[in-house]
Amino acid sequence: MPYVALVVDDSMLIRHTVCRFLEDRGFRVESAIDGTEALEILSELRPDIILTDLQMPRMDGHALIDNIQSKPETATIPIVVLSARNSKPQDSDDRARCVIYKDIDIGGQLGRALEAIFPPSPSA
Repeated sequence: MPYVALVVDDSMLIRHTVCRFLEDRGFRVESAIDGTEALEILSELRPDIILTDLQMPRMDGHALIDNIQSKPETATIPIVVLSARNSKPQDSDDRARCVIYKDIDIGGQLGRALEAIFPPSPSA
């Protein structure tokens, strides 16, 4: 059964890039344009990983992370922050498993993050 990922970003280009990267590695991917839409998806789906931007309309990534980590049913889902290099570090960055900077080698960073969160099985 494939891993399920939720990608949350208001940039269509970033969403497409990250979704495509994950799909190419066998993930089933859902996407949302902001935290509000992500919470709607989370009411019906338990992803294995959430990748989220921090600066989005309606509900930003900080509020989304607060919401996810405040509920026992979603608190253990690993979170990866998608961030612009020039954004200031926030508490949300500390609560994420890792931070991926959108403006440099996003594929390489995603690959390293996935290996850290989903290490290959010894038989692989």
